[in-house]
Amino acid sequence: MQIVETILIIIYVIVSIALIALALIQAKEDQGASEAIMGGSTSSFYEKNKGRTREGKLKKWTIILGSVFAILSIILGIIYMM
Repeated sequence: MQIVETILIIIYVIVSIALIALALIQAKEDQGASEAIMGGSTSSFYEKNKGRTREGKLKKWTIILGSVFAILSIILGIIYMM
């Protein structure tokens, strides 16, 4: 069981560092309060294909790593409670 804990902790640290790096690399989205409330939606080519850009890929990987981070946190919490 000690080996599993060690492997999970190493993966947890790697995911944490990668998540921090991705969050710092991402560009800030400048949506003002009025756009957030009114839903300032544009239907340009860029908005429709945002997932294919570098920013879209970074956002996707940040969400994936955030989910992995949360799952690993729960698993490690359960393991340490035993």
